[in-house]
Amino acid sequence: MIKSKRTKTGDLLFVFICIIVSAICLLPMLNLLSRSLSSTDALIKREVYLLPKGFNLEAYKMVFGDMTYIRAFFWTVFLTIVCTFVSLLMTMLCAYPLIFENLKGRGVINVFIIITMFFNAGTIPNYLLMKQLGLLNTALVLIIPSCMSVYNMIIMRSFFYGIPESLRESAEIDGASYFRILVSIYIPLSKPVFATLALFYAVGRWNGYSDALMYVTDKALYPLQLFLYNILNSINSVEIATQEGFTSPGLSEALKAAIVMFSTIPILCIYPWLQKYFIHGVTMGAVKE
Repeated sequence: MIKSKRTKTGDLLFVFICIIVSAICLLPMLNLLSRSLSSTDALIKREVYLLPKGFNLEAYKMVFGDMTYIRAFFWTVFLTIVCTFVSLLMTMLCAYPLIFENLKGRGVINVFIIITMFFNAGTIPNYLLMKQLGLLNTALVLIIPSCMSVYNMIIMRSFFYGIPESLRESAEIDGASYFRILVSIYIPLSKPVFATLALFYAVGRWNGYSDALMYVTDKALYPLQLFLYNILNSINSVEIATQEGFTSPGLSEALKAAIVMFSTIPILCIYPWLQKYFIHGVTMGAVKE
């Protein structure tokens, strides 16, 4: 099929826009990587842009040589895995019953669930609730309050709606229970939406620090992002910076960049593994067929 001149122009314009958007996303990462690999003199003189100057690995040596960073990293990896599994389980258990028309009170349940997307108690009531439940300064306070997203539940429920009812009806005729139908039919056919939501939950937990900032004071429970947040704030204080070992302004800048890269690269590595499911999972869950 021969494309018209207008179509070719539109394609070129679309490619150009994609290149611009990709550059906007990529250039800050390149600058951050270059800063983490540059010498302190180049950073002090503000000579580093897209390529490192005076190649230097001192900042990464400090990061990987400090067990505080390493411990926070592995704790965050463990927390992300657990939270993602629990969140997917809770999302599935909430979405699956709501696809059955014979579920009593389904409309009321849907209304109550959707209301939570627009209204919440607020920070102080949530803190008091966590305190009354005895969850402060525990690992559970980083898992339970955010174990399910209503938005993600709606995506999964819509995806379940897209699975032909004939499959479920044939299983019911054969005497399969609701749990058996879920395990044998819905879960195997829902890999795209599970992969997509797993990515959403994993990225949200990996980048999350506000809940730990409010509910946790035990440094052993600090996720990596809260640790990074405290370090970046500490560098702005001369007294605390000296205690942390940031004696050189240039080294402080390189160390900040190295810590950000250290906390960003692992989650970026997940995208290539889940990319093939991402678009299919979102589109199938967005529109009921």
